[in-house]
Amino acid sequence: MKNNVIWPFRLVPAYCSGAWVAALLLRAATAHGQSSTATTVAIDPAKTYQTIDNFSASDAWSCQFVGQWPEAKKNAMADWLFSTEVGPGGQPKGIGLSMWRFNIGAGSAQQGEQSGIKDEWRRAESFLTSANTYDWTKQAGQMWFLKAAQQRGVRQFLGFLNSPPVQYTVNGKAYATDAKTNLAPEHYADAATYMAKVVAGVKQTTGITFDYLSPVNEPQWDWSDGGQEGTPFRNAEIAGLTKALNAQLVQQNLPAKILLTEAGKLNYLLATEDKPERGDQINAFFKPSSPTYVGNLPRVAPIIAGHSYFTTSPYPQAVAVRQQLADKVQQMQGLRYWQSEYCILGDNAGEINGNKRDLGIGPALYLACTIHNDLVVANAAAWQWWVAISPYDYKDGLIYIDHNKTDGAYHDSKMLWALGNYSRFVRPGAVRVAAQLAQKATPEQQLLVSAYRDAASKQLVVVVVNSSNEAAALNLQLDKKAWLPQRTYTTSATANLAPTPAPRAKQPVRVAPQSITTLIGNLR
Repeated sequence: MKNNVIWPFRLVPAYCSGAWVAALLLRAATAHGQSSTATTVAIDPAKTYQTIDNFSASDAWSCQFVGQWPEAKKNAMADWLFSTEVGPGGQPKGIGLSMWRFNIGAGSAQQGEQSGIKDEWRRAESFLTSANTYDWTKQAGQMWFLKAAQQRGVRQFLGFLNSPPVQYTVNGKAYATDAKTNLAPEHYADAATYMAKVVAGVKQTTGITFDYLSPVNEPQWDWSDGGQEGTPFRNAEIAGLTKALNAQLVQQNLPAKILLTEAGKLNYLLATEDKPERGDQINAFFKPSSPTYVGNLPRVAPIIAGHSYFTTSPYPQAVAVRQQLADKVQQMQGLRYWQSEYCILGDNAGEINGNKRDLGIGPALYLACTIHNDLVVANAAAWQWWVAISPYDYKDGLIYIDHNKTDGAYHDSKMLWALGNYSRFVRPGAVRVAAQLAQKATPEQQLLVSAYRDAASKQLVVVVVNSSNEAAALNLQLDKKAWLPQRTYTTSATANLAPTPAPRAKQPVRVAPQSITTLIGNLR
């Protein structure tokens, strides 16, 4: 994640681009009796798009401390994040994340104040000791959450590095100097050996195998301010490190796949832009004629990963860059796209500001719009949030805690449950299918609908984001016949995945104002 900064802010009460104007128009239409007409949604399960791999979040940076909080509190937070169980009345206990991202630290925590990273919460332990041995008792709080995820049914795990271990960096720190790559080529093999040993050591200690390893993070940024662990990389350097890591994984017979490249924003996957030698990354790594091609290596996942920061507003631009991304990925046979990190950051064209935590429905609606566009326009096969648990005054957490290392209060947010409208019900292996609104899409679109076919359960899952201040009525048509869900789950200002019974036959499905609603029903 790029460090949070203060951005200019205009007070515009909007969640999708232009939503405020559209809300005014809709209220005017209501005054003339035009809002009672149901909107038809045509669903075609035979027209398929991407297969969903997972929904995820990361343990950075709070879990190193929260994992050592009192048992009842950390278990309650783990339930919110991972549980697929239901309570009384069918109320979900949690959002059922299907993958968990583990921050493999570079050792800045062992360096303490000498690390140069002033915020203790943004330092991270390393399993590698100063004696060049491995201590698997390190990162104990994170290991607790790793096992808690597995115990609650999570089956996919990813280990990511923001920086190589400080033993191998050029400056001996976990962040760069003068925007220069902080890993010299002579240490590629050392860093690769470290990552492979972590995969083997975590498996030996917990029984959990990382399915994926992400060796670089946002290589376009300079990472020279000591705000957190991080280093820039050029494409040629990423290729060199990837080849070394691939060789180690093969040599040690480890099944983990390498995930590239966690680009700082989507544009860098498509073009060089302002980062020479650090952009155009789809071509750089997955075009066979490229000098940095690594797509043929056996441990490289056929996935390109990027972060949705700075590309979510205004709405027309958000759609345009995602359409370009989808088209580009489609040109590379067998390649798929993961949105691998996001929180609400920056000014977002004046629509919503990333500063100041907000547990309410406003940020949740903005988040849901972003998830929708990433899945429906960019064809993302995975969608992953940044920090699962935050002590900060930003819109960066699903769960918020007191800035206390040993104990404190904790709070869920509407962003947690909005993500749950997708993650809890759109499970790995589900296939996105066509869902078309009868009304013409506009730049101020406030009603967003996507649909997913789950072959394992033979269910159809439909997610509706209604950013309007007015309720919506939907006629759901499947093969030109009415389709009614058996169950609906709504997140709104007053509800968190609240279950409601199926609507009556031949009646439109009502969707509450300013809500995210998941509809579930069997396919005939």
